Amino acid sequence: QLQLVESGGGLVQPGGSLRLSCKASGFSSDYYNIGWFRQAPGKEREGVSCITGSGVATIYPDSAKGRFTISRDNAKKMIYPEIHGLKAGDTAVYYCAAALQRKCHPSTEFSKWSQGTQISVAS
Repeated sequence: QLQLVESGGGLVQPGGSLRLSCKASGFSSDYYNIGWFRQAPGKEREGVSCITGSGVATIYPDSAKGRFTISRDNAKKMIYPEIHGLKAGDTAVYYCAAALQRKCHPSTEFSKWSQGTQISVAS
């Protein structure tokens, strides 16, 4: 079955950028849409992006447009979420997740999740 391992988090300075990596293995990952999510302490999980299986299309909720991007390299089975202009409020655990859905959007159902990686923005 498809597995996702996420890495690249850490402590960063405000205003900086961070590129995460989600490594896919198992089932052919190019069949899956990949969503990117975050969950801050005491808050609901928030979807910030989705990328189609082919990588042709990326989708960002209105609330996430401008600072969040996502790309993928299917030959390497890698997905690269990025966040720019980091703020203290971006401190959260970030997850990538896979979905077999016609629509690519964070609001759809995702069946497989990474273990998450912590991004902590200095304040």
